[in-house]
Amino acid sequence: MATTWEEHLENNLDRHIEELFDLLRIPSISALPAHAGDTRRAAEWVADALRTVGVPRVELLPTAGNPVVYGEWIVDAALPTALIYGHYDVQPPDPLDLWDSPPFEPVLKDGKIYARGASDDKGNLFVTIKALEALVAQYGAPPINLKFSFEGEEEIGSPNLPPFVRENKALLEADVVLCADGGQHGPGEPSIAVASKGIAACQVNIVTANTDLHSGGFGASVPNAVQAAVQLAATLHDSTGRIAVAGFYDRVRELTAKEREEIAEVPFDEEDYRTSIGVTELWGEPGFTPVERNWTRPTIDLNGIWGGFSGDGIKTVTPCEAHFKITSRLVKDQEPGEVLDLIEAHLLRHAPVGAVVSVDRFAGSARPYTIERDHPALQTAWETLGDLFDRDPYVERAGGTLPVAETFQTELGADLVFYSFGMPGSQVHAPNENFLLQEGFVMGRRAYCALLERLATWKPERG
Repeated sequence: MATTWEEHLENNLDRHIEELFDLLRIPSISALPAHAGDTRRAAEWVADALRTVGVPRVELLPTAGNPVVYGEWIVDAALPTALIYGHYDVQPPDPLDLWDSPPFEPVLKDGKIYARGASDDKGNLFVTIKALEALVAQYGAPPINLKFSFEGEEEIGSPNLPPFVRENKALLEADVVLCADGGQHGPGEPSIAVASKGIAACQVNIVTANTDLHSGGFGASVPNAVQAAVQLAATLHDSTGRIAVAGFYDRVRELTAKEREEIAEVPFDEEDYRTSIGVTELWGEPGFTPVERNWTRPTIDLNGIWGGFSGDGIKTVTPCEAHFKITSRLVKDQEPGEVLDLIEAHLLRHAPVGAVVSVDRFAGSARPYTIERDHPALQTAWETLGDLFDRDPYVERAGGTLPVAETFQTELGADLVFYSFGMPGSQVHAPNENFLLQEGFVMGRRAYCALLERLATWKPERG
């Protein structure tokens, strides 16, 4: 009698942990050219892992940067097809002196797997492969058609993934995308995300003269670029925290009473939130709770500002140029290009006297993403998590941006379901990144087995 997938997962836990450790030892840091070889090695490792569990077609598909690991197992054209997305690249580990153990020497301690990439995203990616292994042990094949698209550039903004998806629409065609990148609300507290924000970014440049000048000779009569930058940046918000750019809110939908009730059901301790990040007061658009602002309201953030002299001591100059960077998080119906047009028009209109203002737009803009609440795969994921955790999941929204979500939706016509098992406190992008053994790794393997099994009863409508 064939083993059940539950028995297989239990009997092979130690081996699965050791295999994950092998992947975590590879410093696949996509942001650093010196690690290009390591990043390629991680791609090959993931491809071999898919082959080992029996995926019939596995390839490293080239992009203008790091390759996409593509896998495909078609069992029956009449069954649903799920495309599983994740990424094998990781953030740099700096600062190294704040790690309790070396970032690329994984350790299991106090119920947590510590390593760079443990949660984001190698641990979450790996549970999908091990879930497939367990299903194959029971059934000989997955219960639905599966495709895999694991990229190696998520940590640098996925610059080559949108063109890759556009150029490979037929290959990637699927009924739904399952995202193995992200997490749950907390241990024992399942959640499912129904939206993520878009993003638009630019750099603002201010020039006032053709050179820095002596502040004693010119400071009383020549415009100061740093002062002009500070004044200009301050015009983006009013004194209450509301964005002051004309037309910025025109496309923004107001929250319904039901949506506000749903958000309020998610546990949130405002005082704990405030003290945990060490601020004296919270700030933001009035009329909304901190969670509503983070999840459902658009933002304009100043990410950096510089100009003039910033070294030790004093240098008496009137700077001739200054700069600041802006990112804007977008919500449903906002368009990145249109928002950048509004921001640029505002900045030019409010340019201080004597300041020449220009705006450089950054590549990598992304539209916001939402999935309809009655989507069958979303409902199936909801029910699966509810059964596994023995309670209804919270409905959440992501304050951050996953550009690929909207890319898959637009290019493939396939909605993305967030289904991953990182946890708060996992130190993603920080020293001592970790992945909970039971609530993350063990639960993630079980959850993917259960979801893929249930999706076999779905009969998607296809054009």
